[in-house]
Amino acid sequence: MTTRSDHPAPALPSRAGRAGLGTATWKEIAHLLSNFPVSLVAFVYVTMTVAVGAALSVTVVGLPLLAAGLAGARLVGRAERARARGLLGVRIEEPSRPPRRPGGGVADAAWAALQDAVAWRTVLYGFVRLPWGVLTCAVTLVALVALWPALPYLARVMANADRAMVRGLLGPSDELERRVAELESGRGVVVDAAAADLRRIERDLHDGAQARLVALAMDLGLAKEKAAEDPAAAARMVEEAHGEVKLALQELRDLARGIHPAILTDRGLDAALSAIASRCAVPVAVAVDLPERPAAAVEGIAYFTVSELLQNVSKHAGARHATVDVRRTGDRLLLQVADDGHGGADPSRGTGLAGLAERLDAVDGVLVVHSPRGGPTTVTAELPWRG
Repeated sequence: MTTRSDHPAPALPSRAGRAGLGTATWKEIAHLLSNFPVSLVAFVYVTMTVAVGAALSVTVVGLPLLAAGLAGARLVGRAERARARGLLGVRIEEPSRPPRRPGGGVADAAWAALQDAVAWRTVLYGFVRLPWGVLTCAVTLVALVALWPALPYLARVMANADRAMVRGLLGPSDELERRVAELESGRGVVVDAAAADLRRIERDLHDGAQARLVALAMDLGLAKEKAAEDPAAAARMVEEAHGEVKLALQELRDLARGIHPAILTDRGLDAALSAIASRCAVPVAVAVDLPERPAAAVEGIAYFTVSELLQNVSKHAGARHATVDVRRTGDRLLLQVADDGHGGADPSRGTGLAGLAERLDAVDGVLVVHSPRGGPTTVTAELPWRG
């Protein structure tokens, strides 16, 4: 975690609903659905390579077979980089070939292959990808059938984890030390966050709109029974049911907004953040200065980051005024939320800021909190642009 602190059976989505997703989201979905078969093939290959090579290592043919298998692993890595490039937009330079002694023969080539860090990292990639491929394929299939409103957000979260894996394990060797540690922590954070969001959606549907619709069905049943004997009472009950329908619709709109707001997809961060600010308990001034829109996944993370920070302002800051400033600095997206409240926000105390910092860290982001006692508070978040 990178922080600093100064002190019923669901219906299939309609064709129109399916068409509402952008091209980038559909590519992410295609990547996630293909994860399982591709990961299964890679797992079988690297397992056979290591198992056969290790079993025969005491013979003359063992090490040459292992070297040949590692050379093939490089081809697996190349195919995975191409898949990530086409579907996830991940641009990674092809790793250089392992160094060989000029004029060396077959033995030198085999020895170079056995010392090839890129090939061994591809073998590791093949091992760890199978459970992740099963998970992402299963979650995506469930979201396609039963959790359609959550699909764009889930696809972006899981696709970001895939991007991190590809960069960490299939990139050039000079990135290994920095990226592997981030991969191990970042993937767990992203998966935990996606699971938590699924539980929240299920809870909100069960306790909110679903319970209200069940009560509405019972009220309409009673109204139907009274329609013949007491039309006036039935009319009152129908009128009350009409009010319940409006409340249920509002709850569903609020839930959909919390998953991924349509205004963000259609009009970008400026309009989406202004909509958040209008619902804040204190007046908020929003300033967005972006020459173009960043990657869709980055926009989603930026939106939910500002949303959570403004919720903290409303609930805990005791502020009279707040500001939101969004701009691009080099290849980074900079978000800054400030308020004139009483201060004292500290991520190290296990508040929501700590979880937010972990989510940002999983996508190469940074959260910086400046909140002295007595205020004011300024929270700055940085994200990779990746436009």
